[in-house]
Amino acid sequence: MLTDAQLDTYQQDGVLVVENVFDQATLDRLRGVIGEFVAGAAQLTDHTEIYDLEPSHTPEQPRVRRIKTPHKWHPIFVEMVKHPKLVSIMRALLGPNLRLHGSKLNMKLPHCGAAVEWHQDWAFYPHTNDDVLAVGIMIDDVDDDNGPMLALPGTHRIDKIWDHHQDGRFCGAMDPGATPDLDYSRAIACTGKSGSCSFHHVRLVHGSSQNNSDKPRQLMLYEVAAADAWPLLRFTDLDEYDSRMICGESTIEPRTERVPIRMPLPPALAGGSIYENQTALRNRYFEAKAATG
Repeated sequence: MLTDAQLDTYQQDGVLVVENVFDQATLDRLRGVIGEFVAGAAQLTDHTEIYDLEPSHTPEQPRVRRIKTPHKWHPIFVEMVKHPKLVSIMRALLGPNLRLHGSKLNMKLPHCGAAVEWHQDWAFYPHTNDDVLAVGIMIDDVDDDNGPMLALPGTHRIDKIWDHHQDGRFCGAMDPGATPDLDYSRAIACTGKSGSCSFHHVRLVHGSSQNNSDKPRQLMLYEVAAADAWPLLRFTDLDEYDSRMICGESTIEPRTERVPIRMPLPPALAGGSIYENQTALRNRYFEAKAATG
């Protein structure tokens, strides 16, 4: 599935977009399931273990900004991450033995979808090595206007983990005023037609603006690790851990490498999703950018 040039791009930039990974028939099935989930949020008034709601959510007009860990709630989300084309690409990037770390479905409604401030996924879930990436399945066409993921190419190769704390507590976001070594104007947008997939390294700095268009942007995200990359937090159950193997063989011998780590502790006061964590950040890049045009 990948050319040598694409592999080089991922190694150098830490991010890659591959077109036509999923066909429209598969995406239509997925959209149907998502519609059922959104309908199920109609009677909710607050976040749950499944739903993260937009501030403008009402029972009459349900607005879901995230479905949390969807692989736990419907088999289609497991089916998607085990799709042969997707597995072929992930194996080319991470090796033959792959484990699902987590999943989430981010939904940016027209003129509504929330921004995600600059961050590294690595800040949330450090492992014994960084052969870890996130896959973004573009369920809708993604363009420059409907809140695409923005990535700072090459930041995964910098031997640093930027601070994701506010007032001494984890907040899941980087203060743009405290990162003079980063040039956010260099960010590239991960755009593509529905069925395309983005792949970004766990240490890559990235974020996304609000959806300012009249088009939705639904992005299914999977966090995938080489099987010998073991998480440094929240490991409790080996059987459950091994049940998340995507392909290949598990191991009880973690591979350790010298990688920069800052633990996400003390935990965020606003627990739950990244949206809730980031409410503690005072100096917000995308909010300021929207205000200045």
